[in-house]
Amino acid sequence: MSQLTSYLAKLMGLYCILVALAMVTHKQATVEMVTTLAHNPTAMFLGGIMTLVAGLAIVLGHNVWSGGVLPVVVTLAGWGTLIKGLIILFLSPEQQPVFFLAELHYAKLFYVYAAFSFIVGVYLTYAGTAATTRRTS
Repeated sequence: MSQLTSYLAKLMGLYCILVALAMVTHKQATVEMVTTLAHNPTAMFLGGIMTLVAGLAIVLGHNVWSGGVLPVVVTLAGWGTLIKGLIILFLSPEQQPVFFLAELHYAKLFYVYAAFSFIVGVYLTYAGTAATTRRTS
């Protein structure tokens, strides 16, 4: 397992855990913020650019499709981030709230999204830490 895989797994894992916990802690504020954000084309464009950059960084630096589950999950997370950034950038401002709020049922499935983020985060953090521990032992 490469050091980059371990590092990215821990980075993305801790990010997912902390964001999921913050989401659940402030559910109503999070739903209101996402709703407001989805209706703000300027903020969505800037968020799309940042998401695209993060996805490109992972995909260009870690496009690994073999070597076990962890490297593939890290790569899939990178591709998912890249695709999300592209969706944000290429959906029209009128379609963004429809897609992110109505079609993905953000408010209705809020806890599903938070739980998914938390579970993926725990796996990535644990697997990334275990890989680092095995390498240094």
